Amino acid sequence: MKQPTEIRPATGKLGVLLPGFGAVATTFVAGVEAARRGLASPVGSLTQMATIRLGKRPDKRAPLIKDFVPLAGLDDLVFGAWDPIPDDGYQSALKAGVLHKEQHLDPIEEFLASIKPMPAAFDTAYVKKLDGPNKKKASNKRELAEAIREDIRRFKKEQGCDRLVMVWCGSTEIYVRASAVHESLEAFVAGMEADDPGIAPSQLYAYAAIMEGVPYANGAPNLSADFAALESLAVANGVPIGGKDFKTGQTLMKTILAPGFKTRMLGLSGWFSTNILGNRDGEVLDDPESFKTKEVSKLGVLEHILQPEMYPQLYGDMYHKVRINYYPPRGDNKEGWDNIDIFGWMGYPMQIKVDFLCRDSILAAPIVLDLALFMDLASRAGLKGIQEWLSFYFKSPQTAPGLYPEHDIFIQHFKLKNTLRWMMGEEQITHLGVEYYE
Repeated sequence: MKQPTEIRPATGKLGVLLPGFGAVATTFVAGVEAARRGLASPVGSLTQMATIRLGKRPDKRAPLIKDFVPLAGLDDLVFGAWDPIPDDGYQSALKAGVLHKEQHLDPIEEFLASIKPMPAAFDTAYVKKLDGPNKKKASNKRELAEAIREDIRRFKKEQGCDRLVMVWCGSTEIYVRASAVHESLEAFVAGMEADDPGIAPSQLYAYAAIMEGVPYANGAPNLSADFAALESLAVANGVPIGGKDFKTGQTLMKTILAPGFKTRMLGLSGWFSTNILGNRDGEVLDDPESFKTKEVSKLGVLEHILQPEMYPQLYGDMYHKVRINYYPPRGDNKEGWDNIDIFGWMGYPMQIKVDFLCRDSILAAPIVLDLALFMDLASRAGLKGIQEWLSFYFKSPQTAPGLYPEHDIFIQHFKLKNTLRWMMGEEQITHLGVEYYE
């Protein structure tokens, strides 16, 4: 059996830095504070509510994850943010319209109002449907990155934090492909100084975090830390990174349903998905260039789960289409509608209709919490670079170069828990179970 990993204790305050202080970030912060005061439960969070089986089934050892691994406690968390819109946490949460004003926002108004976003490194060239006056000014992108680094150092000092993590909660940027400027740290730094258009704002935050030794998780489909220059920098600096794009709503349903079809060897002719969404994310995605970034993230899921190259008779001709439509009256209450055409024995067709009236930020908030706590754990355990064991939380999981991502949510969940067992020197669970019948 493996010896437990040496993990530094979770002493002191953990600062959670949030680029983007809109619906997702304010819902996360408000939910943590509500949980601390006993006003609400952190439903959806593995770190707070899930158990983990240890040893054989008859042993009946299944502690809560938070009692098994040394995670930071909710009372240890402090929050900082950046946003081009200067609204404090209370004002931003009111505008987002996710949480009930009288029930959940007003009781913690003073706390939320105390969190005021720092000026953002923001450029409307990358997010065309959003703008605001709370922006940094600099002569080039290198200076912007250095200004973010200074923000990180100042926040840590002023808040008395022992450690920091950063979770991107900002908007989806336009589609950017990795290019020569992303191949090495030298090229990336030169590109920042030359204002290379291939370097989007989220990359500046990722660079700043890694340079400051701060674990970084990317909650949007942007090209952010998932390229050679920053992946190698993260390893060199001993910093955990992961991404990308929080797995919520429609993609969550796909990663639940598609593994079931494949497990039963049911064929798939087509999967048509459409969404209506009225919050700030929906408005941003109304721009075709931002939607392209999201579309690429969403489309890869089925192909990787179903493996059409291995099962051409079942999935070789499947048609997959994704649509997102901005519809202001719906606000944060997104509706994801799926028409799924499957076929079974002797090729006979069947249909499944899914209408998921979800709350996007309600699904995303526990992901932010878990990523913050698990990234901090990874850092204290000496893990560095890509944290593929956290793929469970992402639509487009980051992996080692040349390795395809695992999208099956059940395999991802299995991998996450086995990684925790591995860290703590516990036996891996295989579910083989032949010893019970020998």
